[in-house]
Amino acid sequence: MADNISEINEKLGDLNNSRANNNGATNDESEETLEPEHILENFDNTGRSFAKDSRPSSISEHESTESLTNSRLVNRITSLARTFSHVETSSSEADFETIKDPRKIIEKFVRDAFEQGIHIRNTSIIMEDITVQVPDTSRQEASTFGDFILLPITIYKMIKKFTQHKKMKSILSEVNFLVKPGNMVLVLGRPGSGCSTLLKTAVGETSSYKGNVSGSVTYDGIPQKEMVKNYKSDLIYCAETDIHFPHLTVKQTLDFALACKVQNVRINNMSAKKQIGIARDLLATIFGLRHTYSTKVGNDFVRGVSGGERKRVSIAEALAARGTIYAWDNATRGLDASTALEFAQALRTFTELLKSTSFCCLYQVSENIFHTFDMVTVLYSGKQIYYGPVAKAKDFFERMGYKCPPRQDTAEFLTALTDPNGLHLIKEGFEGTVPRSADEFESYWKSSPEFKQLLSDIETYKTEVDPEKTREIYTMSLKQEKTKWTRKSSYYTVSFPEQVKLCTIRGFQRIYGDKSFSIISTVAAVFQSFIIGSLFYNTPSSTSGAFSRGGTHFFMLLYYSLISLANISFAQRPIINKHKSYSFYHPAAEALSENLSFFPFRMIGLTMFMVVIYFLAGLRRTASAFFITYLFLTMAAEIINCLFQMIAAACETINEANSINGILMLSLSMYSTYMIQLPEMRVYFKWISFALPLRYGFESMLNAEFHNRYMSCGGTLVPSGPGYENVPPSNQVCAFPGSTPGSSEVLGDNYLRVQFTYQYKNTWRNFGIFWCFLLGYLGLKCLLAEFKPSFRKEGNILLYKKNSKILSPFKDEESTPDVGEVSLKHHTTATSSNNETIVHEKDEVFEGLGSTGNFLWRDLVYTIPLEGSTRVLLDHVSGYCIPGKLTALMGESGAGKTTLLNTLAQRNEIGVVTGDIKVDGAKIDISFGRRTGYVQQQDVHLAELTVREALIFSAMMRRPESVPYSEKLDFVEKIIEVLEMGDYADALVGLEGSGLNVEQRKKLSIGVELVARPDILLFVDEPTSGLDSQEAWSIVQLLKRLSESGQSILCTIHQPSATLFEQFDRLLLLKKGGKTVYFGDIGNNSDTVLDYFERNGGRKCLESENPAEYILEIIGAGASASVEEDWGSVWNNSPESTTVQNDIEGLLSEKGNRPDGEHSINKTYATSYFYQFKCVQMRAFTILWRDTNYLVSKFMLFLVTGLYIGFTFFHVPQSYNGLQGALFAAFLTLITSAPVMNQIQARAIEARELYEVRESKSNVFHWSLLLLCQYFSEIPYSLVFSAIYFVSFYFPVGIFYEASRSAVFYLNYGVMFQFFYVALGLMVLYLSPNLQSANVIMGLTLSFLVAFCGVVQPKTLMPGFWTFMWKASPYTYFVQNLISIMLHDKPVVCKEKELSFLDPPTGLTCGEYMAPFLTIAPGYINNPDSTSNCGYCLYSVGDSYLERVSASYSNLWRNFGFYWAYIVFNLIAMVVSYYIFHILKIPSKIIHIIKNALAAFRIKQKNKNNN
Repeated sequence: MADNISEINEKLGDLNNSRANNNGATNDESEETLEPEHILENFDNTGRSFAKDSRPSSISEHESTESLTNSRLVNRITSLARTFSHVETSSSEADFETIKDPRKIIEKFVRDAFEQGIHIRNTSIIMEDITVQVPDTSRQEASTFGDFILLPITIYKMIKKFTQHKKMKSILSEVNFLVKPGNMVLVLGRPGSGCSTLLKTAVGETSSYKGNVSGSVTYDGIPQKEMVKNYKSDLIYCAETDIHFPHLTVKQTLDFALACKVQNVRINNMSAKKQIGIARDLLATIFGLRHTYSTKVGNDFVRGVSGGERKRVSIAEALAARGTIYAWDNATRGLDASTALEFAQALRTFTELLKSTSFCCLYQVSENIFHTFDMVTVLYSGKQIYYGPVAKAKDFFERMGYKCPPRQDTAEFLTALTDPNGLHLIKEGFEGTVPRSADEFESYWKSSPEFKQLLSDIETYKTEVDPEKTREIYTMSLKQEKTKWTRKSSYYTVSFPEQVKLCTIRGFQRIYGDKSFSIISTVAAVFQSFIIGSLFYNTPSSTSGAFSRGGTHFFMLLYYSLISLANISFAQRPIINKHKSYSFYHPAAEALSENLSFFPFRMIGLTMFMVVIYFLAGLRRTASAFFITYLFLTMAAEIINCLFQMIAAACETINEANSINGILMLSLSMYSTYMIQLPEMRVYFKWISFALPLRYGFESMLNAEFHNRYMSCGGTLVPSGPGYENVPPSNQVCAFPGSTPGSSEVLGDNYLRVQFTYQYKNTWRNFGIFWCFLLGYLGLKCLLAEFKPSFRKEGNILLYKKNSKILSPFKDEESTPDVGEVSLKHHTTATSSNNETIVHEKDEVFEGLGSTGNFLWRDLVYTIPLEGSTRVLLDHVSGYCIPGKLTALMGESGAGKTTLLNTLAQRNEIGVVTGDIKVDGAKIDISFGRRTGYVQQQDVHLAELTVREALIFSAMMRRPESVPYSEKLDFVEKIIEVLEMGDYADALVGLEGSGLNVEQRKKLSIGVELVARPDILLFVDEPTSGLDSQEAWSIVQLLKRLSESGQSILCTIHQPSATLFEQFDRLLLLKKGGKTVYFGDIGNNSDTVLDYFERNGGRKCLESENPAEYILEIIGAGASASVEEDWGSVWNNSPESTTVQNDIEGLLSEKGNRPDGEHSINKTYATSYFYQFKCVQMRAFTILWRDTNYLVSKFMLFLVTGLYIGFTFFHVPQSYNGLQGALFAAFLTLITSAPVMNQIQARAIEARELYEVRESKSNVFHWSLLLLCQYFSEIPYSLVFSAIYFVSFYFPVGIFYEASRSAVFYLNYGVMFQFFYVALGLMVLYLSPNLQSANVIMGLTLSFLVAFCGVVQPKTLMPGFWTFMWKASPYTYFVQNLISIMLHDKPVVCKEKELSFLDPPTGLTCGEYMAPFLTIAPGYINNPDSTSNCGYCLYSVGDSYLERVSASYSNLWRNFGFYWAYIVFNLIAMVVSYYIFHILKIPSKIIHIIKNALAAFRIKQKNKNNN
């Protein structure tokens, strides 16, 4: 290995020298940096440093160049680069808290990498005439279930649309780039300009879009297609959204990313573990994540790190991927201004030192961030209108005739030019010549000398690079980097087995992080085992227990098949796709590891389940029988789990997967040969039994149980009873399959052979078949995960409701709108140092939007319990909001901004709050929630509603009934006008990619609160997050105009520009720990706030600086920043703080004289319960009608299962097996409710999450209506679909067609059963913590109810204790009624193999001999006149069979009455369960108390041990 490495290093050195010589003439600066000393020189010459200049460096020059090898210092440092390996040391990992300038440390490791021959790859990128076109589907009519009902017309429309020529739209048009190694490119443009598409195109992430990409993309001469195929790991696209496994901690997330990129050759042969640890610590230090190591990453629904911290985790994870070309899509979204600047500076450092290439699309770019970049490009409606150095960008556009307004950042100025409604100042004399449209801007650019120089530079550079040498360098470098066993052609760093190992470890961590699912699964399995084991307690060893023994084995298989359905989840799919794009691991490795990591936990539950049932049921107590059963049950559980996951891997949505898996579940139940034996199967379906695995496992398990077992004839000896006491055995027979004339015992092997056609010799053959199934399903799952293409998007689509007027294409993300002229508002400027004022148009629309209450808080302290201790999140925060003032709430990520909003809005669920929160001097009352507006950072809305409908619903619910309906509608239209949402008011909210874009969703979030007319305060959390500078300006201007109309607004904001910041009237500034740093006026041109900080020790704020960035820098905000001054103490001791306290006292003394208004009633909800019910129910009906995917999946499930079961039991024969077939047909009809309930739960969880996240906090409507309206909205569709099932099932079975039977059957199944199981499914969902847990509990509940219905175990064989459950199970009465309808008065004619043969005594005919017996027992003799070989059939009429299963046709209407009791019980239980688990949250509180007690105990023990 050492010789190979030396050879590689030598070749790499030769190639580098040759490459440098080739490029040196024209690219000296960028190529000479291949030598370490030039790297350092070039870096120093830039004048840029990672940390701000004002911050002292913790590492001296002497330390960085001479003492770095000292073990104490080395252990504080790591490299974050792709090939960074580290100096070996014996010391433990040190504390990074004092690091202030990692730049010098990174320099050292770059130098070490070169000295040791470890190559750092770099490349240029050339893009020539890049054009991206996709079908123009930006505006479509949304589908409804009505389209499915009118299917022929819908098909005709689809065919017509398909045959028509598709109109194409250009997302990008003739874009050109030359980016050399070590350069950073800033991509500017409004959403919809093609910025994201440009980034994806640059790194080859174009597979998700329909359409085509034309033009050329090369990397030092290597075509993009070849680069993506062979060197994809060097191309990294970091998306805007933060997608992570929410239950992993930050440390686990970063460790995994770094472990996937550990190289084979590391500096100084450092161990992989040490490299990961040090790299993680440096990443965490740079981005301020060290304090979050043990905190879950979380997401919108799982509590974890803050939104800003989650973004930093995303950035660190992407950097751990060690790319050569990075594409950062709005990477500063959610970061505060100081942290965003630190990110840009860190990226500057890494890019220059590693000579990588970075593209960044940023939407809110400060001047400091802008100047960290080398180049900038501006896109306007997909057209490139500038590309060149950042220092020359402003001059380029000023030469056109535009003028940058005072104090406006350069990036904001450039972006504003691409906005027709933006702020534009035109130089005098240029009014008629400036470009006005995207085409004109593009024409000006292509005619410019800058464009001609770009083309010239591209051609020159192409002649200088040698693609063959680039390939050789890449190939040799990757060979040096790859670990052992990695394929030569693979671009992954670690081998496939290592990937599986890492993903498996991560799987264990995910399970541990989300313990609730595993605990619920195990507890459910154990609970179920005790129930079923006791149900089959000590099953008789005679023939009377044979059916029950088979039922026990079948139930074990069935239960773990049902539980496997709960393991289906699509939540991890976007995360896996992201990691695949980062080249962390093959998706197949994750698919395989999923089974490996979850298998041990499934085995825990399965083992306990099996042991309890096996011994309680009294199954065969031999070692061989036990372990054979255990082996096949284990394998069957894994095989079925792999089967369902394989189907899920092939599907796009969980509804599709549930539908297909539901049919598979039905097939597994019917064709395992328990319900229908092989000879009885229809020839057209018999193949299914061989194609599915359960049949083989069931055979082997029964072979183990019955092989060489002799069963005494238990109650079926014929004839017997009075008059037959002295009959010899030769004249009797055991009326049981496999019996022999004259024998009172039945051999188990004969029973299996006759009844099931099983043979013991097949036991281990089946074991081999099981392995084939397991490996086959697992292999197909991995192949589908690896190679199934992702869903191809057509760009962002606006979906409009039926019959709405679809306007001309509106600007949506990554679409090119019709190019219009720039609105030349040269007379309009922003508020600036020149005291220019905003001209407001249509101010009258803002009239009546004001609030009337003074809101204040004093000495607010918020403390939460944390691992046996407590943590203060807010520390004596005081302030107030008054009508007409717009107050900004600022601070770095994690300072407590959102926490303060939640505390003020009374939305905290844990912890203790002390201090005063008052309105007009009075304590807040129960009406506070609905009288305030709270615009959350997450834009959570129902996808199926239109914008107008969402606003109307909010207005209807949150304004009193006394307000006329017409007035509410008028006000909604007014808000639509205020928010400028008219163009998409009838568009559905939709999902990402097929609905509203980020800005539109944010406006809707604001509108939903405004239509409620909050009369106290409007809370707004990060309204500009994810928006570009123009959209941010638009939103803040809207808030400003609202405040000017009299509204009181408290708004958190992360990255305000100077002009944006000055739109606010007041500022509340927090630092880490939730401490107040400043509260007061901002002042004209920010003079007041700047004066405060400069007066108290802060440096002078320069004229060119952004005041918002300045104050954050001064207080030490940022991921790695710190200051010596305690600005919290400075504030507490300042006269400004005293003034604030005096103001609060004054407000407290002013008791509100607010006039009575529409919100004056002191009650929780604004409207009555019945009014709420009417509105919520209509919304629920609307949502369901538009969810075509869900309804069609549900429809197909009913239709297919009905036909499937109907034709499986087609024309049930009049034989004994026909009776059993009718029983199981009715039983399966009820079992089909399982997948339907899974579908209902998956659909209902969305409404529950929306209610719990947003609507419940604002007291929109009573929580019980969420449950009841969901139930009532499902019922109509269930009734219709059950009718389709009835027709598909009942008539093919073909028993009784008359209305007295068929209509009553439909009444029982098609009406009453639908009312029952919909309520049951929702009840289970509403008592569960999440959907996966609901699936597990649903499986447990269903198997529990089904087990006691008398089908699997007849009542006569149940232990006396459990007969009450037979009476209590609702499925008992449903089964009784269905089979009673089907079998009452049904004649029975046994087939020959179903007859039991015996010989009568000499001189008697069969009829004479059996006559006394038939008077007391059911059945008949088929040959009464014979004198030998009498054929006895066990039943003559279906009612006799009904009596055996404890059913009676006479109980039909009694049972019907029982149904109503169960339905009402389910509805009450649904409401009570939700109240206990989600309103009172009693179980969560108990768990929380236990966890804190255990944590306190551990701390106490630790302290005791230390002492």
